[in-house]
Amino acid sequence: MAARNDDRETRRRRRLDEARKSIHAGQTARRRRDDVRAGIVAVVVIALAVVSQVVYTSSGPGAEQPASTAAPTPTPSATSTGEVPSSDIAEDRVWTGSIVLNDDVPLEISLDGTKAPQATSVLVDLIRSGFYDGTACHRLSDAPSAEFLQCGSANGDGTGDAGFTFGPLENVPSDGTYPAGTIAMARGDDPNSQSTQFFITYGETTLDTSTGGYTVVGSVTAGLDGLASSIADGGVEPPAEGQESTDGPPVVETTITAATIE
Repeated sequence: MAARNDDRETRRRRRLDEARKSIHAGQTARRRRDDVRAGIVAVVVIALAVVSQVVYTSSGPGAEQPASTAAPTPTPSATSTGEVPSSDIAEDRVWTGSIVLNDDVPLEISLDGTKAPQATSVLVDLIRSGFYDGTACHRLSDAPSAEFLQCGSANGDGTGDAGFTFGPLENVPSDGTYPAGTIAMARGDDPNSQSTQFFITYGETTLDTSTGGYTVVGSVTAGLDGLASSIADGGVEPPAEGQESTDGPPVVETTITAATIE
């Protein structure tokens, strides 16, 4: 009898031991899965932060470009994507119209279809379709040598477009000087990455010529003082408490409330 009891107790202890091992293995596996998930989440968060920063700084004047010791980049042949409006829209003529910011800052504009037919055609088509109505001007620079307001992203934060990019560059100033009132197309590293974004200089602006420059598509013919006093004079949002910046979102939130062309 004692032997049978000893056998039962041995089997009971063995089952308990096996159960503890099974529970421990399960807990270990769960901890490993949780660690893996946490690692993946951390990587995704970091990646999104990096992508967000790249998206914001890689379109328009002042974007980081590869170092170059060569002569200014020659204008490349066009490599467009998506359905780009036909360059024939420009009709080889000068177009006039207006852009109104925040309801009370009207700008009279002129777009030169003789010097920049492709870029003019794009802006004419986008204005006609109402693409810009209600979009934000997400970027302001008030550096001494770079005074401009950048607008035209579909999402109003420097991201989004109308589903196309285009090139080549047109009507680029050889000396990198963009006088006050210039309207030029923003772009990323690739000269053929022009899309819907543009910038307006409210003071003389000098930009790097080594990467090809920026297409000058037209000019502001009236109302520039209002842009400077009502929007640019408000400055740029500081990146962090106690810091200053010359390039970032404007303190005065700015929206294109109307745009016309004829």
